[in-house]
Amino acid sequence: MGVSAAPFDVAQELGALYPFTPRRVEVGGHTLSYVDEGPRDAPALLMVHGNPTWSFYYRDLILGLRDRFRCVAVDHLGAGLSDKPQGYAYTLANHVANLGQVVEHAGLDHVTLVVHDWGGAIGMGWATAHPERVDRCVVFNTAAFRSTRIPPSINLCRVPLLGDLLIRGLNGFARAALIRAAKRPLPRAVKRGYLLPYRSWRDRVGHLRFVQDIPMHAGIPSWEAIGEIGDRLQLLRDKPFLICWGGEDFCFDDSFLDEWRARFPEAEVHRFAEAGHYVVEDAGAKILALMNGFFARTSLAQAGPRR
Repeated sequence: MGVSAAPFDVAQELGALYPFTPRRVEVGGHTLSYVDEGPRDAPALLMVHGNPTWSFYYRDLILGLRDRFRCVAVDHLGAGLSDKPQGYAYTLANHVANLGQVVEHAGLDHVTLVVHDWGGAIGMGWATAHPERVDRCVVFNTAAFRSTRIPPSINLCRVPLLGDLLIRGLNGFARAALIRAAKRPLPRAVKRGYLLPYRSWRDRVGHLRFVQDIPMHAGIPSWEAIGEIGDRLQLLRDKPFLICWGGEDFCFDDSFLDEWRARFPEAEVHRFAEAGHYVVEDAGAKILALMNGFFARTSLAQAGPRR
């Protein structure tokens, strides 16, 4: 598979915050990066991030679980250490297909799916196409179904030219998220880690394209795709679900949690009243304990490399 250099030296820049050696896979002529930590014959966790984060969002969960689980955390094209092609079609369907390439490249047969933000639609897009390979799901603030709700501040970023200026020019989307998405003040080093892959106009193309692709109506390319994913969620009704939800999320509010509850009434749900959209940042230690308990109570096929 094609390998390209990371945009910066991860070990030098982030040190103990992100002590992982990324792997690479070529997708459609572009290089996609992902973390693969833990024993290869251990149960696999497939972690899918959203916008404007990257696999860095899952760093503490990986560190806390990699002794007993194989933790695979993708960086979508346009995000993190992956390539950021300028003319790429950053659509939901393409992100789902790319995630499938990571799954195959890593040789994952069965996974626990872990999703947040856009990772919900992307991860569930892959999962509902391969329900036999999904053993259970862990859901953080996200959606994988149609909704017409959007915060005014995010909708403003969809305005032509203005969105380019705010997101690509000023890095406003990622910077604002560091203030609004976490209710617990983030350490300076953590803020730097989130922003590090997005240092220029070119680096932020994925941020803008994700915002432009939010499927609010039939005129947006991913409207049909998100509708199909939502319809197929029923294929996962027999899977154990753990939902950990930040109750102070300005984007995915409790109406989205209510929808998850309606679709998966047997899910184990924990709502953190004082946590925000970056619920793993605000309640990480509690979430890690809940995940360990959830894993102990549910079964998972031993997923190893394909022979």
